[in-house]
Amino acid sequence: MKKVYLITGAAGHVGSALCMRLKERGEAMRALCMRGEDTTLVRQLGAEVFFGDVTQPETMRDFFTLPEDCEGILLHCAGVVEIADKHSPLAEKVNVEGTRNVMALAKEYGVSRIVYVCSVHSMPDLPKNMIKTEIDDYDPGRVEGGYAKSKAQAAKEVLALAKEGLPAVVVLPSGIIGPYSGKGNHLVQFVKNYANGKLPACVKGGYDFVDVRDVADGILAAAEHGKIGESYILSGGYHSLKEMLDTLRSVTHGKRVITVPHFLAMAASPFAVALAKRKKQKPLFSPYALKVILENGNYSHEKATQELGYNPRSLEETLSDTVDWLKETGEIKEKRTGMRRSRKKVHA
Repeated sequence: MKKVYLITGAAGHVGSALCMRLKERGEAMRALCMRGEDTTLVRQLGAEVFFGDVTQPETMRDFFTLPEDCEGILLHCAGVVEIADKHSPLAEKVNVEGTRNVMALAKEYGVSRIVYVCSVHSMPDLPKNMIKTEIDDYDPGRVEGGYAKSKAQAAKEVLALAKEGLPAVVVLPSGIIGPYSGKGNHLVQFVKNYANGKLPACVKGGYDFVDVRDVADGILAAAEHGKIGESYILSGGYHSLKEMLDTLRSVTHGKRVITVPHFLAMAASPFAVALAKRKKQKPLFSPYALKVILENGNYSHEKATQELGYNPRSLEETLSDTVDWLKETGEIKEKRTGMRRSRKKVHA
């Protein structure tokens, strides 16, 4: 039977990277997008675009309806990413209720394989001398923040359905960064702000950063080789924010950015959140985000490497290609002097 990849949230960062990779492989794909989203890239990549809302099941039926000679492989990427401390009704509605709806339709329409794109935020924190590996018991009560709780609840329910026979696998990306449609991505915004000279300061701390292209490869490998009912961490490697900025400075020949004490950043964060809201932007440093970068960010992708052949690239390559992509799209303003090299096309 002919394979058709069904991608929810296809106009987002991970979704667009998946479409790019599937285009290279010559695979048939359907893209579920929200009305009002920019679908230019996914259309250029050959995806058949459907408009629907994961919180409204009836809007997704055409997306799931395939010809009799086709089998569907569902890659559920749609979700809301928030870095707020409080309970988020929107994250609850999209990430939990939306995932329930998508899984119910996947079962009804008999898709042959499902990959649910969760997040390492769904896992509880551990002491800094420990390495975080996959867990079996996702519990929203053991994590902080509305986003983390919503992803933990969704993972819990997907794996429960897998025990009942749903052919589902869960993947857990760390902090996603990289080229392609990442306009809603906080880390891409961080890169763009720095390169455009709009990042006034940085704070101590760090996280595990992973290239969106490696995440896409990991998702497709999980669809092909992942064990039903299992979870796979798709991480890249821990880096401090200072190390990230030093690499960006080398790539862009940008200016040095001062590092401020964490307590000052925490005190200023509510004002930064309010300012970003007025500008209709996502804040880079919310109180929740500042807590996260002080947590244990050491994740192991050994299981994904052993079972899926997962092999993430270097942070320098990721940041270099992110900058090039943002220059290609005009989101980083070119300088007459100082930028590293001539523009190049960014490939998967």
